[in-house]
Amino acid sequence: MPLPEAFMQELKARNDIAEVVASYVNLRHSGRTYVGLCPFHMEKTPSFNVYSDNGSFYCFGCGAGGDVITFIRRIENLDYMEAVRFLAQRAGIPVPENNVDDGMRRLKARILEINREAARFFYATLNSKEGAEGMEYLRRRALTPQTIRHFGLGWAPASRYSLTRYLAQKGFTQEEMVLANVAFKGRSGQIIDRFASRVMFPIIDLRGNVVAFGGRILTDAKPKYLNTSDTPVFNKGNFLFALNFAKNNANGQLILCEGYMDVISMHQAGFTNAVATLGTALTPSQARLMAHYATEVVLSYDADEAGQKATSRAIPILRDAGLLVKVLTIAGGKDPDEYLRTNGKNGYIKFKQLLEACGNDVEYRLQKIRQSSNLQSAQGRVAYLTGASTVLSTLENEVEQEVYAGKLAEETGVERSAIMQLVKRESEKRKKNRERKEFKAFQQQSAGIRDSINPEKAQNLRAASAEEALIAYIVQYPENAKDILERLPSEKFITAFNRRVYRTIMDRMKDEKAISLTDISEDFSVEEISSISKILAKFHDVSVTKKDAQEYIDVIEQEYEKIRIEKAKSAEPQDIQEYLQKLRSQKK
Repeated sequence: MPLPEAFMQELKARNDIAEVVASYVNLRHSGRTYVGLCPFHMEKTPSFNVYSDNGSFYCFGCGAGGDVITFIRRIENLDYMEAVRFLAQRAGIPVPENNVDDGMRRLKARILEINREAARFFYATLNSKEGAEGMEYLRRRALTPQTIRHFGLGWAPASRYSLTRYLAQKGFTQEEMVLANVAFKGRSGQIIDRFASRVMFPIIDLRGNVVAFGGRILTDAKPKYLNTSDTPVFNKGNFLFALNFAKNNANGQLILCEGYMDVISMHQAGFTNAVATLGTALTPSQARLMAHYATEVVLSYDADEAGQKATSRAIPILRDAGLLVKVLTIAGGKDPDEYLRTNGKNGYIKFKQLLEACGNDVEYRLQKIRQSSNLQSAQGRVAYLTGASTVLSTLENEVEQEVYAGKLAEETGVERSAIMQLVKRESEKRKKNRERKEFKAFQQQSAGIRDSINPEKAQNLRAASAEEALIAYIVQYPENAKDILERLPSEKFITAFNRRVYRTIMDRMKDEKAISLTDISEDFSVEEISSISKILAKFHDVSVTKKDAQEYIDVIEQEYEKIRIEKAKSAEPQDIQEYLQKLRSQKK
């Protein structure tokens, strides 16, 4: 059952969208709207708009949009009902749970219970005879019993049915185990443990819930690490290993490592602000998550070729999230875990010295170019300065550019002004490329190309544009909705998505209910609400009259007739006769 209308109106009234967004985004007033840097993508120029008058937001940069519920869903990574509860708690109003179909909430709760029980099972197995192999591995890696317990490390036994039998005894169904991704269905139809003969690393969210697992095989079998796939409670691109511990010890700085063992060794050594990605390359979402708890990130990836490539990929993502970036390099190609173990009792002091001495990402990138250039030759110096100017062109701060240009001048014997000319040329090139991409994206967007929400728009641009304008008009002037519905039934909308939006709004109007984005957001996905928000943002500052609305209706009817005639041309004679008969009967 839907939430009661009175509750939704109170929730909306007590959670002004500008106030809610302002707790996450630095907003400034601009006419009838608020503007700020978008929290959902990396940008330097504000394109994120909040419209208090209709309770919506929209980013013209990345297309994220919606109402206050959608904003909380996106920023806190919650589903619809979780976001409603979040806002209700903020406003101090109770949620009428008995009237809510909270099947997804119950499923998520069950998956979290399964994960908790699985973590207990793995930990108990590690500390039994059956887990001797795993315990021996962890001891060889110099982990103490306290560290093993702190991280809840475990062992998945060789039997492919141990965990599933254990969970079945706890009352969990086979379907729930498969949805939690701790098991999968075999060819015979019987469910099988997903993890076997692996050291287990529980992945814990910021609320202390076990949301997933990583498992390391101790043989040469592949894959070396096996991670939980995406589930209703877990998406690996949105989580960081050990952030639940590190967030309380960050003090403005996080250390980003490559793997579980690096992080665990660093925490054991005293560097409790270390985190790691979950077997994948760093994502913008993870970078934004780190920006909530730190202003600076030290990249401490492995010194091998793969680690260096990962470092190069991570730098712009972290910078775009507004983070200062440093790069830690360990001599001899050791990873952090190996370095700490090799230095024993002196590991903490030596690693701390490395951290304090490590340079920023600009110095790291310049050093990489320098290593591949022969500065003794003219050609090598040209290659070095060309590569270096590309690096400096990525810096927003001109003073920073000047400082590094000065260092390069001293190093190569080339005038700083000449180096700055190179940098400015590269900056202009980057700017033109960016503008070209933005213009192309704008053209495609205007023409409805690659519109996954309304794929029919590109082929029916005139009709779709009129449909969107009419939807915006109805939301702006709901008092005129009844007259419009009498003139234009939803069946005449050409595109299916706009027809559904129109029908949803009109059904609420018939029942004399409110029609803001918050009032209809339960009926649409986050992406669909973004599309509706885009429509409202597009017409927010456009003055639309009744005459304009009538013109939109005329266009929709013309396009509808055009399509009907086209269909009639290719229809069978019998179909045409039936259609003409239908028209005659309607005229009587």
